[in-house]
Amino acid sequence: QVQLVESGGGLVQAGGSLRLSCTASGRTFSSYCMGWFRQAPGKEREFVTSISGNAASTDYADSVKGRFTISRDNSAKTVYLQMNSLKPEDTAVYYCAAKGIIWGGSYTYRGYEYDYWGRGTQVTVSS
Repeated sequence: QVQLVESGGGLVQAGGSLRLSCTASGRTFSSYCMGWFRQAPGKEREFVTSISGNAASTDYADSVKGRFTISRDNSAKTVYLQMNSLKPEDTAVYYCAAKGIIWGGSYTYRGYEYDYWGRGTQVTVSS
């Protein structure tokens, strides 16, 4: 079992920045590809970004490319999401997710492939 706890959400003005963190418990953190997803009110959950277990590969939704950066510290069992140039449309609950992998270079944008999910942290961007 892996437990994921997100932190760092809050209220920020448009154009501002936030850094989300997600800390995991359980077995070797590098055995998981990690992803961030978000869900806005009345909308379906959507992929934001993912990072491979060895941190060598990342993937981003087009809507956040160039503004958001995912990174991880395997020794600290933590994945980060640096969000810059925030827009009101980025307002959502942000979820961290983990998927067990065999090859350290694996990563995926498919939410249904993830095994574990955090409870989410609210990000609100005011205009």
